[in-house]
Amino acid sequence: MDPFMQAAIDEARLGREEGGIPIGSVIVYQGRIIGRGHNRRVQQGSAILHGEMDAFENAGRQPAHVYKDAVIYTTLSPCPMCSGAIALYGIPKVVVGENQTFMGEEGWLRGRGVAVEVLQDPTCVALMRDFIAAEPQLWNEDIGEP
Repeated sequence: MDPFMQAAIDEARLGREEGGIPIGSVIVYQGRIIGRGHNRRVQQGSAILHGEMDAFENAGRQPAHVYKDAVIYTTLSPCPMCSGAIALYGIPKVVVGENQTFMGEEGWLRGRGVAVEVLQDPTCVALMRDFIAAEPQLWNEDIGEP
């Protein structure tokens, strides 16, 4: 397993252990993690702390050239909000754990020149399938569904 995807999976598991949604993300620059995070909407009472947004927040303020040479790993296909942040900061590559349980804005990202690699990792799929089955109302809230 890619160590960076494993780090994103570890973040997702941490989020679930905290009572939240099991989605994790890491931002990698020059072979090292500069930001890591997990969905903390429940834990923080936040409207925006998806896994990718938390990783950006934890990476902190970075020069533009850092993000333009970074890769973001996420356990789940990125939603419109997270895809917007990826595009805004010019991250050129996204590695997605899975898109079977939720298809985010991969086509939109590709249309803006972002390389999107989807792994269909069985651990990522199982994390989300188990969560969605156990907490459908919370999942729908996270993706803006009634």
